[in-house]
Amino acid sequence: MEFFERIRLLRKEKKMTQKEVAAALHIGYRAYQCYELNQRFPDFHGLIAIADFFDVSLDYLVGRSDVRERR
Repeated sequence: MEFFERIRLLRKEKKMTQKEVAAALHIGYRAYQCYELNQRFPDFHGLIAIADFFDVSLDYLVGRSDVRERR
């Protein structure tokens, strides 16, 4: 599973809209929407913020692992 698929899955598990997640991450709605559409990729700091928000490891977030827990 790729990054854009993972964030969509995580967002839906939290029962949140794209606008709600974007606001929580302090980024624009369109920027977040582009992440889920696989049109853009966040920078390093953005990846950390997203991983922290969804409480998952960076490796899980970017598809390098199927283990969600941070170590």
